[in-house]
Amino acid sequence: MISRFKKVQQVLVLVLFLNLAVAFAKIIYGTLSGALSMTADGYHSLFDGVSNIVGIIGSLIASRPPDKEHPYGHQKYETVASVFISLLLLYVGFEIFRNALDRFLIRSVPEVTTISFLIILGTMCINYLVTRYEYRQGLALKSQVLIADSQHTKSDIYVSLSVIVSLAAVKLGFPLLDPLIALLISLIIFRIGFRIMKENSKVLLDMSMLEENDICNLVLGIEGVMGCHKIRTRGGMGDIRIDMHVLVQADSTLEEAHLISHRVSKMLKAEYKDVTDVVVHLEPALPQESNTKKTT
Repeated sequence: MISRFKKVQQVLVLVLFLNLAVAFAKIIYGTLSGALSMTADGYHSLFDGVSNIVGIIGSLIASRPPDKEHPYGHQKYETVASVFISLLLLYVGFEIFRNALDRFLIRSVPEVTTISFLIILGTMCINYLVTRYEYRQGLALKSQVLIADSQHTKSDIYVSLSVIVSLAAVKLGFPLLDPLIALLISLIIFRIGFRIMKENSKVLLDMSMLEENDICNLVLGIEGVMGCHKIRTRGGMGDIRIDMHVLVQADSTLEEAHLISHRVSKMLKAEYKDVTDVVVHLEPALPQESNTKKTT
């Protein structure tokens, strides 16, 4: 687990430096040229870097082993970091929205040159490579914060496409499209922020992570299991926990019952790669339940 979090932190540090380079390139040139959409895109990229820092801090805390106050470990701190990233996105979206409305009141025409397009295209290529790398690492390391952060970075690609359209419109003599595109950018950012918050809130609220019937059908295939019920699942990617009641023959010895419990746990962990803990509560099956396996 500690090795996994160290790899997550290494990915975030690398992505942080790339995001900062992209952000400053957009902000500096966007400010100098007066292109609001490019400047807005630059601040979006800058907050990508801030989210990387949040992810690093969350990952450092999440890597701590279980202790007396946290017997289940600190993994949810990674989820909290992901939620904080979504809040940063919502704040950036609000600022871009506010600045775009101000542009309608204070009319100004940004300067658009060939360099403007080259900067946007260059940063788009970097963002595309960063997004693919971070998302693949998130899946491989089963890291919620890496996947959330990769979606944050991915939004830069769509935003940059909008900026290209905006710059082209200004070049063709339609400067009002610049703040209109900035408004569109803010809506895109709002949507991504709410989506990240929704996905990670499932973990914080202990929502069910696996289908109850699928789990029970698997368990019923184990010799000695007469039935199962009260199945509960919670957790997140790479750390799902299962709590369930299993019925066994009433005349089973303690050793036989313990062996069945062990088989149930081992089979579920093998079937679901994200399952890290299975708590099996053994119950004696009633006479009528001993004759046929059933799900209750």
